[in-house]
Amino acid sequence: MTEPQPSTTRDQALDQLARAAYSLSASDSRLRGRATRTPGALSLTHARALRVLAETGPLPIGQLATATETTGAGATQLVNGLAAAGYVTRERPAGDKRSVLVALTDTGRRRHHERQNALAQALDTALAHHDTAALDTATDVLRQLAAIYDQL
Repeated sequence: MTEPQPSTTRDQALDQLARAAYSLSASDSRLRGRATRTPGALSLTHARALRVLAETGPLPIGQLATATETTGAGATQLVNGLAAAGYVTRERPAGDKRSVLVALTDTGRRRHHERQNALAQALDTALAHHDTAALDTATDVLRQLAAIYDQL
């Protein structure tokens, strides 16, 4: 007696994963578009920067770039947008005229907490039917996808 074959092959499952990754990327692009047109909207990069600053405190732009997985030029542009929104300030450390530290404002900290709470609630609601093991697997898959994209 032969065992039943799964309804999808591994190749089909990997293709579906790739398509889902493209959808995630497209969704991120739409979010970035909204962030440029809608006051208060945050792209994933903006939200990541606010989270890093909330967790670490003020950082030089170079360290913020590393922590947000972007370039120095990208971080400078990111900080410009966050500063224009009133979410961060640029501060010069005492005795160092060349360095600039990026720090959260109270408004930025509030916006970070709002975004984190909204994200946590949305994830909890949308993924309520998945147990912790499935969420751990999804986390691993997303990290692997990020590594693959960095190699492409």
